[in-house]
Amino acid sequence: MAGTNKIIKGGGGFHHVAIKAVDFEKTVAFYTELLGFETRLTWGEGDGRGALLDTGDGNYLEVFAGGEKGLKPAGGFYHIALRTDDVDGLIERVRATGAEITVEPKDVVIQSAVPVPIRIAFFNGPDGESIELFQSTGAIKL
Repeated sequence: MAGTNKIIKGGGGFHHVAIKAVDFEKTVAFYTELLGFETRLTWGEGDGRGALLDTGDGNYLEVFAGGEKGLKPAGGFYHIALRTDDVDGLIERVRATGAEITVEPKDVVIQSAVPVPIRIAFFNGPDGESIELFQSTGAIKL
């Protein structure tokens, strides 16, 4: 499996960066047709659409619809996600540092053509950046 380093204890590694796109189709086409990313999953409708694009090494760019027009501020990523095999244990270590937990650990099923179960949690990093902990829990490993 990609991302099996132990920098992040309990699985570790970078999983994805997420952006919100004003023109969802154009953005997905840009990254897939021009840069060669492969669409791994898609889900939702309208401003609830999303796509997980494989950058070629098991790390992903997650694209959400519903972005705002105009230039984005420097560092304007939606969130970064770190791969782990223990969301619950890692969020408790994060909590012990006093970091703000913004989404407690929860199970989610990405409603793609083949539903993909995952476990996630979110917290704010030291500069206010949104960080997601991402754990694949089903047969499909992302």
